[in-house]
Amino acid sequence: MEKETTSKPKKEWLKFGIILALYLLFLLWVRSWLGLLVIPFIYDLYISKKIKWTWWKTSPNPIVRGVMSWIDPLLFALVAVYFVNLFFFQNYVIPSSSLEKSLLVGDYLYVSKVSYGPRTPQTPLHMPLTQNVLPFFNTKSYIEYPQWEYKRAKGLGNVALNDIVVFNFPAGDTVALGMPAEDIYRLSYHVGKELTQPIDFTALTPYQQREAYGIIMDIGRKYIHSHPTEFGQIVSRPVDRRDNYVKRCVGLPGQTLEIKNRAIYLDGVLNKDPEQVQYRYWVYTTGELPVELCHELGISKEDLTSYFPKENAYNMPLTKAAKQALLARKDLVKRIDLVEETTEERVYPLNQNTGWTTDNYGPIWIPAKGKSIKLTIENIAIYERPIVAYEGNKLDVTERGIFINGKPADSYTFRMDYYWMMGDNRHNSADSRFWGFVPEDHIVGKPIFVWLSLDPDRDWFNGHIRWNRFFKWVDNIK
Repeated sequence: MEKETTSKPKKEWLKFGIILALYLLFLLWVRSWLGLLVIPFIYDLYISKKIKWTWWKTSPNPIVRGVMSWIDPLLFALVAVYFVNLFFFQNYVIPSSSLEKSLLVGDYLYVSKVSYGPRTPQTPLHMPLTQNVLPFFNTKSYIEYPQWEYKRAKGLGNVALNDIVVFNFPAGDTVALGMPAEDIYRLSYHVGKELTQPIDFTALTPYQQREAYGIIMDIGRKYIHSHPTEFGQIVSRPVDRRDNYVKRCVGLPGQTLEIKNRAIYLDGVLNKDPEQVQYRYWVYTTGELPVELCHELGISKEDLTSYFPKENAYNMPLTKAAKQALLARKDLVKRIDLVEETTEERVYPLNQNTGWTTDNYGPIWIPAKGKSIKLTIENIAIYERPIVAYEGNKLDVTERGIFINGKPADSYTFRMDYYWMMGDNRHNSADSRFWGFVPEDHIVGKPIFVWLSLDPDRDWFNGHIRWNRFFKWVDNIK
């Protein structure tokens, strides 16, 4: 009996030593020394035992003991899940068709934060396991202050070309809650454009274009703010509380990207399209396409919504394989034409008339950490948002020149790396072509595999579960 009593403290010291060593290694990894404040509590848990962590076990009230015996492990499990979700991995579901047919609506992804390194929480006061809205209450799930500086732990690697990446929506810094999926800046432009007289921007100088676009955007913003019943409340969100998006990285820091007739070139070299890339086509048919054929070819109900009975034509996205399969059905399909691009849908940057479109875009240099670019009135619109919104500078552009933080500037050195993200459903994806660069501090993680896939077009007894996609490795989706 005496031997057991004397050996017990040694075991507790051993447990304490192991836990402390692991905890210190974790703090070293995430570079968060504020966590040292937790060490006295770890010491008390194993050695001093001054705090009655399991006080409820000695309670004379059996109801308290019964209730707490359930709450205690549940609370521990929630803390553990939150910790893992914050630093190691989280689940993500594909909500829209922007990456189809590489990833499908209803795919549930295991997203690794270790792949690129987890970020230290920038908004520490938030409700665990929520992004920006509390379920059921429809209110903010976080408090803006304090805001911690951006730090990222060492990861297994860096974002690589053609990686599929989860990131915080860059244009989600300001949101109209009545239209949370809309980019507030493009929304302001389109609203302002409806309220102003048409302007021939081609007849204006770059500076005059900038001024005119600024007026349009300001009119649109004021209208949106003054019509909360139509657009909802306008709120701002910190970086890590913005909505999560998933796209493919098609441009890395320091590369020059150009899109020519839908093909992406990096530094003049063609970057091959993913196998499942989609473009939008006019499909002229003899009638409505059979549902089973559409399901076989991966054509969703959403894809079939743009049907024009008078012309017997669909306006739909198709992969190369689906297009060839439809053309082979002479009994159903007369011909298939690529949808002609238009310049009506303005692309990034909104405040300059570049003449670029979604299919013919750039060239545009992607900023890299520590690299500088010469600033001119012709390119300032492209790099204004990284300089101001992402790196926190004050920018003024006047007829006398460009001023950063009150000083004349003819160049700028970037403090972060930036990426160019696009969806594989190229004609149905709001991506970098519309809202620009993705800063490194917005990167969340890398999807590793699909662990569940549910087809929203089918019921539970007719293919709702896509068994063939279970544990499909995302890196194998090219």
